[in-house]
Amino acid sequence: MVIIKIAGGLGNQMQQYSLYRKLLSLGKEVKLDLSWFDPKTQEKMLAPREFELSLFRDLPYEICSDEERDAFLNQGFAKKVTGKVLKKLGLRENSNDKVFTETQMYHPEIFEFEDKYVEGYFACQKYYGDIMDELQRLFLFPEHSVKDLHQRNMTLVSKIDNQNAVSVHIRRGDYLAPENIEILGNIATEEYYESAMRYFEEKYEDVHFYIFTSDHEYARDKYFDEDKYTIVDWNTGKDSVQDLMLMSHCLGNICANSTFSFWGARLNGRKGREIIRTATMRNNQKVDPALMHDCWGDWILMDKNGVIV
Repeated sequence: MVIIKIAGGLGNQMQQYSLYRKLLSLGKEVKLDLSWFDPKTQEKMLAPREFELSLFRDLPYEICSDEERDAFLNQGFAKKVTGKVLKKLGLRENSNDKVFTETQMYHPEIFEFEDKYVEGYFACQKYYGDIMDELQRLFLFPEHSVKDLHQRNMTLVSKIDNQNAVSVHIRRGDYLAPENIEILGNIATEEYYESAMRYFEEKYEDVHFYIFTSDHEYARDKYFDEDKYTIVDWNTGKDSVQDLMLMSHCLGNICANSTFSFWGARLNGRKGREIIRTATMRNNQKVDPALMHDCWGDWILMDKNGVIV
């Protein structure tokens, strides 16, 4: 059995679930561990999260039991203790560990696992790009919890479907916090967004940009021309998933260094769609253009200066 730990925000949960579906497609026995969302665990988190995959309608998954999870984790704990004892004795620990933790962009060895507890975020498109049609069918969006706003979204979908519409996701808020800005800030810069928008303006006539961000005041100050921009500011809280739904209808997607906007683009089934994402996700990530293009397929990679990599 392979158990995949579900953790993080919605975008990360969708990535972990997608790896789960990929392993199922290979005939593996796979289950999900949701224990990270236990209230006692979340009390210790700087940014508490909820299990949000349940927002999607009838999403199928199997949860592991406590006993199945503990069979891996307790063994890992026992090995850790044993390892310390062996080290004191000057002996080498057996490296056959049952717990696998993601340490690099892409781990092809995951597809060979038969008996492993797996933890990581698995953002790389290469993990599950070949089952994206299946994932687009499985991630069924719910209706907005407010009837009038559901209708507003549906009206906008009809408009977007008949436009040269491009989504623009701008992640500010927590990315500008002191504890995050060094790692996540200054990647999706103003130069990045200006260059990405210019790419679509030069390619399509009458392009219209749909701005998705939690910083609505910033968006209203910067993108005030209503003939060119629409600021989507009514999908909040758990209804934020509706922003993904709207992004998925656009002809183009401009992503922040955020898994949330990655999924707005990934679920985009529109013919001829194009996606621009930041060349890096984090400031401590080394940029290897060849590896990035291999891992992200036809996505357009753009650096913080607005240059296509």
